[in-house]
Amino acid sequence: MKVVIQRVSSASVTIDSKVVADIQKGLLVLAGIEDLDNQEDSNWLASKIANLRIFGDENDVMNLSVKDVDGDIIVVSQFTLHAATKKGNRPSYIKASKPEIAIPLYENFVLQLEKELGKKVQTGVFGADMKVLLLNDGPVTIVIDSKNRE
Repeated sequence: MKVVIQRVSSASVTIDSKVVADIQKGLLVLAGIEDLDNQEDSNWLASKIANLRIFGDENDVMNLSVKDVDGDIIVVSQFTLHAATKKGNRPSYIKASKPEIAIPLYENFVLQLEKELGKKVQTGVFGADMKVLLLNDGPVTIVIDSKNRE
């Protein structure tokens, strides 16, 4: 799994002019799933994200996690994270999983994040045309690939 984590002051997801997710301080997580991903990848990433120390402490040093600051999370499915751009100018999404594989892993990922946080995680709608609005705080943007655990 690949994720793009953005520390936000606020974020929302709108589908067909209806807001389906809305948070203030927290994280916007874009999640891409490929066929090689499994539940272990999902669980590892959920723990990593929930405990990632990217919020400022009393000295404004990034020393606190989203859990520490009682922040919220929105997770948005993002198959384009697996775009292959080596040939030509049109990205290929052949590595991105089909819904029958991706949806169960996406749902597990959200459930694991909820367990880690001890509260509800908001989401977009898998496969929908979503409008994502965010106010990136910092900016802080981090990319993590569960297949590259350095």
